Amino acid sequence: MPAREHHYPCEQCGADLRYAPGQTRMVCAHCGHAQEVPEAEDKLSRTGLVELDLQDGLSADLPREAVAEHRTTHCPNCGAVVEFTGERHAAECPFCATPVVVDTGTSRSIKPQGLIPFAVTEEAAREALGRWLKARWFAPSGLGDYARKGRRIQGIYTPFWTFDADTRSRYTGQRGDYYYETRTRTVTVNGKSQQRTEQVRHTRWRAASGAVARKFDDLLVLAAKSLPRSHTDALQPWDLGALVPYREDYLSGFLAEGYTVTLPEGHGVAREIMAGVIHGDVRADIGGDEQRVSAINTTHYNETFKHVLLPVWTAAYKYRGRSFRFVVNGQTGKVQGERPYSPWKIAFAVLLALLVAGAIALLSQN
Repeated sequence: MPAREHHYPCEQCGADLRYAPGQTRMVCAHCGHAQEVPEAEDKLSRTGLVELDLQDGLSADLPREAVAEHRTTHCPNCGAVVEFTGERHAAECPFCATPVVVDTGTSRSIKPQGLIPFAVTEEAAREALGRWLKARWFAPSGLGDYARKGRRIQGIYTPFWTFDADTRSRYTGQRGDYYYETRTRTVTVNGKSQQRTEQVRHTRWRAASGAVARKFDDLLVLAAKSLPRSHTDALQPWDLGALVPYREDYLSGFLAEGYTVTLPEGHGVAREIMAGVIHGDVRADIGGDEQRVSAINTTHYNETFKHVLLPVWTAAYKYRGRSFRFVVNGQTGKVQGERPYSPWKIAFAVLLALLVAGAIALLSQN
């Protein structure tokens, strides 16, 4: 699903309405008139979010209402799927500030089942970003000006997959328990030999086997390649209890990015995360002071998934030909990003450290 802009006319003046973060209404940017987000009448909204069968998704055998076709535009730099509607045929990529031009391609994609509405306003996100940048002393001064000058940051609904699974794992390995032996040895102290005793640790190993079970619920996997996973992972935790059934009303005034990590790719990442958790469960089940895990055989069942959108404020900053990106969690205000280092500030800090060290040396000599 490509990133799209959605427009809703104000019933009072006809200008565009924009969803108000943290509220259940849309506000007109022109006259200030507010309209409540209408309640959905479809089955999805009455019953809550729908989990889709994973095998149906992997085999592209989902119900017709679960998929849609959209025009797509790919950013040539970061790979984001971006679409600009109406007369906007060229613009900046909201993720890396690279110019993009709308193309005419189409793609078939899975519709979002739900989203978390923006709770953090643009002003609050900019203030959080400003505080985060101010705390990075080695960043160029111009980077701090980025937030202070009030340049707009873009609110984007970022795609994620969530995976549910019940697992049962059988394992084999070894349990290591420490035991100690007292050993006497001869040491030389001030030219004289002395006898000293010490405790020497050893490990007693024995075979171990057994089974562990783990239920995974809403395991979250980023479904886009436009931002580093390290950035979005650092925005956690998300309160997925705030998910609401997908409504385009919530997208008014924002963009919704399309997923570029396919369902099979996302499932592969989820399996890796699950395997790491299960490995920890096995080690805990083996017990002892050390563990060696020889083999784990896991069965996954009752597997389902959802495609959801989570709110992220993004900003891109160009410095010496490179793009640096910042993200703000649109639910909590947590900030993460990358920034360049000012060689002048670093050189000044090194020089200052040398001067201080020299001054201390002179004082110690006197």
